[in-house]
Amino acid sequence: MSWNLNRLLLTPCSSVVLARVSTLNISVKPGGLKPQQYPPRYLGQPSPFTHPHLLKHGEVTPGLTQLEYELRRLKLASLVEAQAERLGQAAPSDSHVVVLLSHPTRYMTNDIPYPFHQNQDFLYLTGVLEADSALVLHGTGRPDQAILFVPRRDPARELWDGARSGKDGAAALTGIERVHCTEELGLVLRSLKGSSLWYDSSKPSHPQLHQTHLRPLLEAGPTPRAVRPLTQTLRALKSPAEVALMQEAGRITAQAFMKTMAMTRGGVDEALIFAKFDFENRVHGANFLAYPPVIAGGNRANTLHYINNNQLIKDGEMVLLDGGCEYFGYVSDITRTWPVNGRFSGPQAELYEAVLEVQLACLSMCSPGVSLDHIYSSMLSLLGAQLRRLGVAKASASEVARHYCPHHVGHYLGMDVHDTPELSRSRALQPGMAITIEPGLYIAEDDRRAPERFRGLGVRIEDDVVVRDTGGPLILSADAPKTLADVERACAQR
Repeated sequence: MSWNLNRLLLTPCSSVVLARVSTLNISVKPGGLKPQQYPPRYLGQPSPFTHPHLLKHGEVTPGLTQLEYELRRLKLASLVEAQAERLGQAAPSDSHVVVLLSHPTRYMTNDIPYPFHQNQDFLYLTGVLEADSALVLHGTGRPDQAILFVPRRDPARELWDGARSGKDGAAALTGIERVHCTEELGLVLRSLKGSSLWYDSSKPSHPQLHQTHLRPLLEAGPTPRAVRPLTQTLRALKSPAEVALMQEAGRITAQAFMKTMAMTRGGVDEALIFAKFDFENRVHGANFLAYPPVIAGGNRANTLHYINNNQLIKDGEMVLLDGGCEYFGYVSDITRTWPVNGRFSGPQAELYEAVLEVQLACLSMCSPGVSLDHIYSSMLSLLGAQLRRLGVAKASASEVARHYCPHHVGHYLGMDVHDTPELSRSRALQPGMAITIEPGLYIAEDDRRAPERFRGLGVRIEDDVVVRDTGGPLILSADAPKTLADVERACAQR
């Protein structure tokens, strides 16, 4: 089965929305679309057999099908082929080998592991959530043949650590037909020796697998070409299925904000707000928090990465909460600022409205062809005007705005909070890109240049956005209260 896909949004197939695909001539092997028989046992991760409440038949991870993962691998193969041609090092007979490693299990002490979190590039291409795994893509011209490596079944280890998928389980779950045990990775790579190697060797995601299986290959051959810039190019454009997962992450986090606003009061501990926010995310379906949240009361909001979260917030102070959740591999990142006693004071409302006006203007700019850097420049100009209006600055200059807002207007968002960091923010936005928009104003309590009524106040308002062709940006965090009236209404729901 073949398609010529010219930036086409594929229509639903078997009740699953497929990926956005760039201009590619892609052939999908019929074998990759056959119904799979899942082993009647637990695997190393949820499957449609063991977790029918989470996954539909044909899904590798919730919401994402075998076909979507296969299309991602085929798109990467096409990017490798195109990159080789640009470098002038490609010929029809050239063979390419692409290697991606999972993360290892990391331990806090002895045999007590930290919660496992997969290497996102590896997860993006396979859907495999097990540690000590690897993916190899190889082929002549375009490396479109996949080999998966997973830990072998081991009843003694599974007694302690839980089930493993093994070769049969991984093949059934992913639809990848050729699956080996991880110990065979070096042997397979040696059999492909002489091909052009694509592998991120500078920062190996799995040091032990790198040392055992990749280092001997690297010592005997030329420096490999990096894969990460190609995978990040792919990850920057979200498919409809990915957007749906991010919408759910945004909805869950917005609900957590509303519930958390409703429980605050004067004298509340930041740690209690942390606990409430974490609980509400998890109880509404999140897997866990996407990052350590900032829960900063009063002047602590002017420390941008304040995560101690251990102080009391006085009556009359505001709290800035920057938090988000992870929902089956995709994250949210939302910030709201509100008075813990439920009512904005006059100066608090003035500063908040100034930031909100700028944030709404920046949201309106989120359209194809505009870059994050352009929105950032506009944000500085708008903040400068607001600072002059508030009497904080004598001139509406961008330099003054940089002092009171020392961070960028936003970043890319997706499987990571600061997603695809190697992509420049000067790149023009495209439909399917997810970003944050987060202007703020931070006036330290010892800032003698600012009017006294604003000293010690810090405000940031952050939303998650998907860029669309038409209809304006899709605001994933729209349910989180944002206007003065909505915030005070949420706080009053006690």
